[in-house]
Amino acid sequence: MIECEETEEGVRAVDGAKRDLLVRARDWRPGGRRHPLTRPADATATGRTRALVLPATVAAVHDEAAGETHDVDGACGRLELDDGTYVLDVDASVKAYARFEGPATVVRHGERHEVEVAFPAERSVTLGFRSFVRSPNETLTVPESARGLATALTAFGAAHRTTTPDRTLRTMRRHPPTLEFGETTRVPDALAERIPETGVELVLPADYETLFVAAPLAFYLSATVRIEDGVTPHVRADGVGVRHDLTDPERQAPALLERCFWLDALVRGAGPHAVDVAERDLLADIGLDAERVYDQSVAERLRTYLATPYERIAADLPEWHLAMYVEPSVEHARSLPYLIDRLAHVYPPETTALDGEELMARSLDAFYRAQTGPVASVDTVKPRLRRGRVHGWLAEGTPIDVFKARPAAYENRLDYLDADDDALSVTVVLNDAGMAEEHACVADLYRERAADVPMEVTLRENVTRAELAAVLAEPNDFVHYIGHCEVGGLRCADGTLSASAVEESNAQTFFLNACGSYHEGLELVEKGSIAGAVTFRTVLDEQAAKVGTAFARLLVNGFSIERALRLARRRIRMGKDYAVVGDGTQVLTQSDARTPATLTVDRVDAERFAVTYESGSPWSHGATYHALAADDVAARLCGAESTVELSRADVCSLLEHVDVPTIYDGAFYWSDEVRSMLSEERPE
Repeated sequence: MIECEETEEGVRAVDGAKRDLLVRARDWRPGGRRHPLTRPADATATGRTRALVLPATVAAVHDEAAGETHDVDGACGRLELDDGTYVLDVDASVKAYARFEGPATVVRHGERHEVEVAFPAERSVTLGFRSFVRSPNETLTVPESARGLATALTAFGAAHRTTTPDRTLRTMRRHPPTLEFGETTRVPDALAERIPETGVELVLPADYETLFVAAPLAFYLSATVRIEDGVTPHVRADGVGVRHDLTDPERQAPALLERCFWLDALVRGAGPHAVDVAERDLLADIGLDAERVYDQSVAERLRTYLATPYERIAADLPEWHLAMYVEPSVEHARSLPYLIDRLAHVYPPETTALDGEELMARSLDAFYRAQTGPVASVDTVKPRLRRGRVHGWLAEGTPIDVFKARPAAYENRLDYLDADDDALSVTVVLNDAGMAEEHACVADLYRERAADVPMEVTLRENVTRAELAAVLAEPNDFVHYIGHCEVGGLRCADGTLSASAVEESNAQTFFLNACGSYHEGLELVEKGSIAGAVTFRTVLDEQAAKVGTAFARLLVNGFSIERALRLARRRIRMGKDYAVVGDGTQVLTQSDARTPATLTVDRVDAERFAVTYESGSPWSHGATYHALAADDVAARLCGAESTVELSRADVCSLLEHVDVPTIYDGAFYWSDEVRSMLSEERPE
């Protein structure tokens, strides 16, 4: 849920995950005539003001009388609105709406990622807020069997708020119910009433692996899942004459989900409240009429999409955001509601042989242990990766290149929602004087971020076992431990502390920047944490400092833990020594208007560069963003890349106005670092 607070600056909304949004209106006076909102909102506020300023990744204005939507350009846009009733629709860390009467002027300030609404005189405005963070409100109980799981997958479809293509928007989906197993089926009445009759069925054999793989597709289509012995898996909609076989479910079910989801995301531009996207032009390439398709039922759209040459445009759409490799078991079935909530692809876990570099890492691991003392060893496996930008492993074994998920991580996350304290709490622990530089750097980063986001930063040095146990037991949004780890646990002033000795971990997220901290991190997740960064083996202090500092900066700028570590470890050659345990999609803070983004700068010639801007996260799937380049004003789907060719001077000017991780010559830097390098280069 969301809490609203009216302040001297305006109205501040904070959701259960401590993501906040400030609507600036210094002359805000609470009260006045409340305008009814036509969008679902978790909280509202009404007041009078002459102007509003909202952070925004994408913004649009809907004319309620004409039924038209006007996009506000990405870089610099301006709308002059006449008399009438309007709703400003804003995407930021919290979804926001502002309903008001014209006339008004709406201006988009692209570089500041803000949109301003100004009135000629004081005006009554109703604000609405909706959180992107959701938690399950009901529990579903089914028998421990394939048929029981099929019943659960059918019921999960009730999480959708709509049967239109708008279901591609995260805010148009509730969290599926939690899943329990019992002797009889118990479906809460409120849940049963919301299960839509879409006319779509998934007919599957009675085996868990096929059910797991097909679960996200069943959810997105709100399909009825039926079990038939010996059947070829297929999806059908008898009312519109559709039968589509899934002879290779682990490949075809994710492919069909992508087809339906992305075509819905393009077609929703024809809806009454949508922001148009550049990729919508792809519909003309496959002869699809968005205005006609938008009003079709789920079953009719399935028929239309199956008959469409989607393969022609598939490569021009974003890569799927999340792939999970899940051992099909009863224990992991309880995690399906959380994976489905993220619309992850679900694949069976498979491993491949380690390559030469990875085998060498194992040999170096053994060497370091022999030279430096008892560091806990980890035998890693290499997953066979499928389609996806981010990968998670919910199975036996210790994988490289993916985050190691645990069922407890998803359940633990619910315990941290709607915490009483709105401010983020960060504790930095230095237990190795030789790494004081990292301690000082990350402390400065957290303090700088505290100027923009309510954050309490605590610094500790040379703590004892009891003191470190107390830090982990106290409520903390993030604990950054800098030191060493041995077989016995994390090194303290008076010995080592094993995470197994901690009764309960209330550190929501953590970074154990210490040699061989993998097992300790896993144990913290089992004891109550959601996710954390760890190491597989011994790492050099200098390398650890580079990774730790970069990770801290990425994390406080809204990157998920997995993405932050994946970028940070590119700072060193032995980056695969670092990994994420728990739910790698977890985000510490996301209070900026921007979805986390990266730049890639590639040299075209001595004075020309191709600059690629890409914005997206596991939580922004299906949403939109605006690219940075001033001549590229159309919204784009999150995860899609936007590339422009610029001169050296224009690239430097662009990098001066952004603060994003930038890939240059294949290495990771910050935008200011790349700007300095380009400015100092002497072209040949």
